[in-house]
Amino acid sequence: MKKFFIRLKNDKVGLVGSIGVLFVILFGLLAPVIAPFNPEQMFTEHTMEGPSGKFIFGTDEFGRDIFSRIVYGAQVSLQVGMIAVGIGAVGGLLFGLIAGFFQGIIDQIIMRVMDVMFAFPDILLALTIIAVLGPSLTNTMIAIGIVFTPVFTRIVRGSVISVKENEYITNAVAIGVSPIKIIFKHITPNIMAPFIVQVTLGLSGAILTEAALSFLGLGVQPPNPSWGVMLNASRAYMEFAPWTILFPAAAIVFTIFCFNLFGDSLRDLLDPKLK
Repeated sequence: MKKFFIRLKNDKVGLVGSIGVLFVILFGLLAPVIAPFNPEQMFTEHTMEGPSGKFIFGTDEFGRDIFSRIVYGAQVSLQVGMIAVGIGAVGGLLFGLIAGFFQGIIDQIIMRVMDVMFAFPDILLALTIIAVLGPSLTNTMIAIGIVFTPVFTRIVRGSVISVKENEYITNAVAIGVSPIKIIFKHITPNIMAPFIVQVTLGLSGAILTEAALSFLGLGVQPPNPSWGVMLNASRAYMEFAPWTILFPAAAIVFTIFCFNLFGDSLRDLLDPKLK
């Protein structure tokens, strides 16, 4: 870990990305402290007011402070991103370990199911799942988690097949070590590098997917302060009140940019060929 942080410190791009990710996380965690107003509080005498000393990002059509809603929206985005990626990561890890270690008919069944899921665009598959489950925050996280499962499954499966060829795995099998112990003690720790990188990159994808679903009205539902909901609501006012759409869009772009920077840097830092 000490060597990792030293290399991260020397990687300017990764350092910028990690600082940005930390900033977004703190932004969401400290929302009650940072936000000057309740995100649902309406100042009817200040509807559609531009940025000012009192409302630094302006107000929306209901007189709600946009800055406060963006701050609390960070909580929603991080919650959806982490839980959804957690669902996809756990599912993909288990399926990938089983498929890669046992192979044969089990591998064929699992990977053909994943191929079917891959045949659908991510947003279309998520829309289909939410249409069945119903629009809500919980169902949004479940849908995104399911959509992300095939990606993690393929990465884990490929890593497991590669690690299985090492002599220490062959020796463990020869002396009769149980498959469960081999999988979780000898294989899993040695496939974590690409898995962790995909988790980091998956967070940006999950946040973007949540914003897209909320924008379409099938994700987080109003009046919850989701960035996608804010974009959808501001479409009708963007010509004469551009701040209503500019700041939520900037929050989405900044968050995804930072997570992608950090993920790309992490991939290089954890690559043993580059050490």
